Amino acid sequence: MRQSYTIEESQNIADRIRLRVFDHVLKNNGGYLSQACSSAEIFSALYTQIMNLNESAAPMVPEPFVSVPTPDYYRNGADYNGKRTPDSDLFIFSPSHYGLVLYSTLIETGRMSPEGLEQFNTDGSTVELIAAEHSPGCETTTGSLAQGISQAAGMALGRRLKHESGGVWVFMTDGEFAEGQVWEAVMTMANYKMDSMAVIVDVNGQQCDGVMKDVMDQLDLKVKLEAFGALAVEVNGNDLEAIVEASRTERNGKPLFILCKTDPMYKVPVMKERFPKIHTIKFTSGAEEKDMYTRSFEAMKKEVK
Repeated sequence: MRQSYTIEESQNIADRIRLRVFDHVLKNNGGYLSQACSSAEIFSALYTQIMNLNESAAPMVPEPFVSVPTPDYYRNGADYNGKRTPDSDLFIFSPSHYGLVLYSTLIETGRMSPEGLEQFNTDGSTVELIAAEHSPGCETTTGSLAQGISQAAGMALGRRLKHESGGVWVFMTDGEFAEGQVWEAVMTMANYKMDSMAVIVDVNGQQCDGVMKDVMDQLDLKVKLEAFGALAVEVNGNDLEAIVEASRTERNGKPLFILCKTDPMYKVPVMKERFPKIHTIKFTSGAEEKDMYTRSFEAMKKEVK
């Protein structure tokens, strides 16, 4: 089951997740950095403090595909979260473009080798840019966006019918609430009193087209979720201890949503010069890349234990 970590150790892991993603982005001329800035504490909290997972049952270096998937040849990335038992938790990873953050989390928690990241976004690799069911840490393919919560609800109901005590955790983003399917799932979860489910949301106010409120304003998610019958708790999503505390909220027959209000430029202040175009980072010149390295990466590296 889950290794025991102190809050300080978990924070160190969060800092290393963010640093590893930053390093990868610098070495590969861009990538999804803002997602790591906002969610590193969330992922560390899930993997080191909250979820009850068995030890990884997958190879430390992910094996590439040798053929297309068939009934006899199939890869499941969930093995990196351990073989599921009736009392272990199930993790559903919804926003697939956060794949780099998830892989870095697996590395920093000893579930995957750093060498595995060298396969990132290469032909035949399961370590995909947009994570799928065969990618490390993933249970299912969750569509372009917003399908993970519906899948998780079905799995939670199935676990109930099988009398399994393990919970279901979903990681998703605030942008996914723009999809109607999410609200159908919330109603279903509330109707069936699915308090074995908990959804942790990166509320970073961003989506691919810019600032959320300028594209599709989500208004007050807490009020909306509670109107749909769920239990919603708001926390500072860059405060790891606050996330852990919120995960212990008494659910009393309601699905729990932890709304983690985060900063998509957290600990990388140079990104403010690119705001609001921070969904992905792409360097236009070597000088620009060097500037980001010297002004932010070096400082972050000194702080990481």
